[in-house]
Amino acid sequence: MGALISLFGGAAFRAIWGEVSTWLNNRQEHAQEMERMKLQASLDAARSTQQLDALKVQSELGLKTVEVQHAAAMDQADADAFTLGLKAASAPTGVKWVDAWNSAVRPAFATVVLVLWVGVLAREQFTPSVWDLELMGSVVGFFFADRTLRKAGK
Repeated sequence: MGALISLFGGAAFRAIWGEVSTWLNNRQEHAQEMERMKLQASLDAARSTQQLDALKVQSELGLKTVEVQHAAAMDQADADAFTLGLKAASAPTGVKWVDAWNSAVRPAFATVVLVLWVGVLAREQFTPSVWDLELMGSVVGFFFADRTLRKAGK
C-alpha cells in the first residue's frame, strides 16, 4: 500500500507541481509581455512626437525658404524696375526742348547744391567739418570710383 501511495502520490505531486509551475511561468511571461508592450507604446509615442517635431521644423523651414525666395524676387523686381526707370528717363524723346530740359536738370541741381555748399564753406572760412569731409569722400567716390567700376563692368 505504501508503494501505491508513493506511486500515486509522486505522480499526483508531479502533476500538481507541473500545473502550479506552468501557471507561475505563464503569469511571469504575461507580466513581462505587458511591461514590454508598455515600453513599446512609450517608445512609439516618443518616436511619433519626434517625427511630428521634425515635420514642424521642416514645414517652418520650407515656409522660411519661400519667404526668402519671395523677398529676393521682390528685391530683384525692384532693382529691375529702377533700372528700367533710369533707362526710360534718360532715353531721348525726340522733342528738342524736352530733351534739353531732361539733360539739364541733374547738372543744374548738382551745380546749385555745389554752389550752396561752397558758400557755406566760405562762410566757415573753408574749414570743413566732419560732415563736409564725409560728403567730399562720397562725391569723389561717386564721380570717380563709380565710373571706373562701371567701365570695368563691375
